[in-house]
Amino acid sequence: MSTDAFADLLPFIAVGFAAQLVDGALGMAFGVISSTLLVSLGVPPAAASAGVHTVETFTTAVSGISHAIHRNIDWKLFARLVIPGMIGGVLGAYVLTQIDAEVARPIVLAYLSCIGVLLMWRSWRYPPKIKNPRIVEPLGLAGGFLDAAGGGGWGPVVTSNLLIQGASPRKTIGTVNTAEFFLTLTVSATFLFTLGVAFFTQAMLGLLIGGVLAAPLGAWLAKKVAPRPLLMIVGVVLTLTSGYGIWRAFF
Repeated sequence: MSTDAFADLLPFIAVGFAAQLVDGALGMAFGVISSTLLVSLGVPPAAASAGVHTVETFTTAVSGISHAIHRNIDWKLFARLVIPGMIGGVLGAYVLTQIDAEVARPIVLAYLSCIGVLLMWRSWRYPPKIKNPRIVEPLGLAGGFLDAAGGGGWGPVVTSNLLIQGASPRKTIGTVNTAEFFLTLTVSATFLFTLGVAFFTQAMLGLLIGGVLAAPLGAWLAKKVAPRPLLMIVGVVLTLTSGYGIWRAFF
């Protein structure tokens, strides 16, 4: 790789590293941050979602193993999430590939902006009282669908709602991250079948490198760092970048 090519890759490595660091610590953010960046740069929503999910297949594998090592996983909760999440992911990926890119872009950005506002709101309500969550399978189905259709959303939808129900933050984050591997594998296979491999770009290679490097550290941070300020920062950044993308789409 030439020096110029590596220099072009560095910003995406940095974004992938930062996004996965937050994702590993909070159980959310890699998909929404990466997808917002790519869609804002003009990448078609289906291609952005496909590329991000392909990258996440690797980052979530490393993250899931790391969370297992740190004993951050509730395996009963994992079993209730993973199958509905995979079903929702296939449906969301199929729907997104049937929509024209120019029509889908502002819709996806509006969705991601709403997720950003939701993250900021969740930060004010953090942490909840610890108790076993009752609504799990519908969250997995909705989170998988929105994640594939919007290029991100599994963590914000599933993690945040489980926390609001009172689930243990550390166990929830580890479990949702680990279940996400099976979601991203399913969604990536669906996109590969419908789009081929043309969606994998240099930007996504950078996200992959940065994400894999950060994944083990993110699992460790899930036990050490207070999530509330990071959650607020992610919400603010996501809302601003999505809002800018919407402004560009219309003006």
